[in-house]
Amino acid sequence: MSLEARTVGKPETIAAATGHLWEVLWDRFARLYGDHPDHDPIRSQIEVRLSGYRDAHTPALMGRGSQPELPSTEQSGQVVYTFYADRFAENLRGLSGRTEYLKALGVRWLHPLPILRPRPGDSDGGFAVQDYRQVDPRLGDMDDLEALAGDLKRQGIGIILDVVCNHTAREHAWAEAARAGDPRYRDYYITIEDAAEVAAWETSLIDVFPNTAPGSFTYDADMGGHVWTTFYPFQWDLNYANPAVFAEMLDVLLYLAGKGVGGFRLDSAPFLWKRAGTSCRNQPEVYWIVEAWRAALSIVAPSVVLIAEAIESLEDVLPFFGQEAPGCDLAYSNGVMTALWGALADGDAGIARTLLSAATARPNGANWLNYVRCHDDLIWNALAAYAPPEDLARWSRFYGGQDDSFPNGRAFQTADGGVPSTNGMAASLLGLEGDVSPAGLPVRRLMLLYAIIHALDGWPLIYMGDEIGLTNDEAYADDPLRAIDGRWLHRPQMDWDLAGSRDKAGSIAQMLFDAMRHLGETARRLNDIGVCGRAMPCVVGDPAVLAFTRDDGPKGFMLLANMSDRTVSITLPDRYSDAPDILGLSNDEGDLSRLAPYAVRWMVEA
Repeated sequence: MSLEARTVGKPETIAAATGHLWEVLWDRFARLYGDHPDHDPIRSQIEVRLSGYRDAHTPALMGRGSQPELPSTEQSGQVVYTFYADRFAENLRGLSGRTEYLKALGVRWLHPLPILRPRPGDSDGGFAVQDYRQVDPRLGDMDDLEALAGDLKRQGIGIILDVVCNHTAREHAWAEAARAGDPRYRDYYITIEDAAEVAAWETSLIDVFPNTAPGSFTYDADMGGHVWTTFYPFQWDLNYANPAVFAEMLDVLLYLAGKGVGGFRLDSAPFLWKRAGTSCRNQPEVYWIVEAWRAALSIVAPSVVLIAEAIESLEDVLPFFGQEAPGCDLAYSNGVMTALWGALADGDAGIARTLLSAATARPNGANWLNYVRCHDDLIWNALAAYAPPEDLARWSRFYGGQDDSFPNGRAFQTADGGVPSTNGMAASLLGLEGDVSPAGLPVRRLMLLYAIIHALDGWPLIYMGDEIGLTNDEAYADDPLRAIDGRWLHRPQMDWDLAGSRDKAGSIAQMLFDAMRHLGETARRLNDIGVCGRAMPCVVGDPAVLAFTRDDGPKGFMLLANMSDRTVSITLPDRYSDAPDILGLSNDEGDLSRLAPYAVRWMVEA
C-alpha cells in the first residue's frame, strides 16, 4: 500500500501535546531531506500518518502496558530471551505454549529473531525480508503475532522484533516494481551503471562476508546496472537519500507497534547512509534517521523500545543513543561481550576493565543490552581500537580450535587485514563437550559470564539454550540451505528433552536453569535495595579478577569475578570489607580474601 493511500488523520490534534517531539522530527527530517524536491509532500504524508495511528491506537500505544516493570532502561533484571522461533517452537502458536518455561526462567522480554516473511530459499536466516507486513507463513500470520503479543503482555512479557531496515529481499514488492521499471521504486534502491564507478566505491568499503558474498554490488540486468548489496546478492540496500524510504520504514515500525510489538531491534543500522570515500558505516545521517524515528514513535507509541544492532567500535555505537535528542533506548554491548571472552582466554581481566571503562560513556536515560552470545559470530576485530593485533589473533586462535585449548569453536570469515571471527555456542566455546560434569569448569565458566552480564547496568540477554548448556549443532553442514554459513553452528534446534532434565537434581540443565533464574531474580532485587549507576571497574589485587562497582544509589554494589582457573587473593576496599554476597554462587566457604577458580560474588553494602 502506498503512503498516500493510508489512513488520513488530524495532525493538529496531537501537535500541542508533543510539540518538542515534532520539532526534533522535522529538524532531523530537514537535515536529511531539506534539499530534496519531495521534502514537503513526504513531510505532510508523515504528519497525517502519525496522527492516524495516534487516533486509531490510543490508548494502547500510549501506555507502558507491554513493559509493566520498566520505568526506565536503568532498571536491572529486565531479562531478554532471544531465539529463532522455528528452532524454539514450531510456530507462533507453539511459542505461546512455551510461556510457562519462559516465565519460570524469569524472562521479561521475548526477542524472536526475524519472523517477518522472508524470501523463499536462502534468506540469510530471515534477514532478507520479502514483506514487512506479513509473518513467515511457516510460523503463522499477523493475527497469530498480535494474539501472541497480547497474551505475553497479559503475563508481563514484552515482545521485541527485528526490523531489517538496511535492505529488503530482491523479491520484495518494492524491488519487483523497480525491476519492472517503475521509476518511483527504482529510487528506493541504489543502482550504479558504470563498472568503474562501482570499483571506485569498493575501494573504501569493507566486505561483510568476503568468502561467501564478496563485494558490495550485484549486477542486475533488469535494473540496468549494479545494485548495492552490502550483505548477500539477494539483499538489496535501501536508498535512504530518498525521503520516501525513510517514511516507508517508519510506517513499518508504526504498523508493527499497532500489532502489539513492544520493541524493535534495528538490524544493520550502521549501514543506512552511503557516502563516497568512506566505509559507508555510521555516517552522521544514520544517527539523524534514528533520532527522527525515535521522536516519531514517541509521538504515537512512547512505550516502544528501540535497540541498535551496531556491531561497531564503541565510538561509533554511542551516537546511536542520541546526540542532541534521544535515539535508541538500548544498544548491543558488543565490545564488553567480546572483551569478556578475551579476558577468559587469558585468565586476565585487563581487556574487560578497559571496555567497561569505555562503556561508562553512555548517556543517561539509555543503556546497554548485555550478552554472552547471540546468533552472530564473535567479531574480534571489534576490539581493534583497544587491543593490539597479536591479542586479537591469539583470542581468535584460542576459540577457533587452532590452539590446544578447551573451546570447541570454529573460525569464521573476516575482511582483509582482520583476524577470523569465531562461531560456536557458549557451552561449546567454554569446553562443555570435554567436561560434562555439573560441577566442572565449563559450567562454572558459563555461570560466571552470565553472572557478570546480569550485574552490569543495562538489560541482560539470554541466548536460547545457554540456560540448559546446549552445545553446537554439528548437523548444520548436512543442510544445503545452512551449510554455506558457519554461523548455523550456533543456531541449534531447541533440545526439549534436555530442557526437561532441568527438574533432575544435579543435572547440568538443572544447575544452569536455576542459576539463570536466580540471577534474574537477584538482579531485580537490586532495584529494591537501591543499587543503580554505571559499572565502574576497579582493581582489587590480582589481575585475573574483574571487579566493578555501581555506587550511584543509596546502597553500593561490587562485583568480583575470577576470570582464571586458579584460586586468587584479593584486597577489598574498606567500604565492602564486610559486605555480604547476595548471590551465593562463589563456593568460597566464607573466605572473603580469596576467590576460587571462576568464582563470582555480588556484594552489597551492609
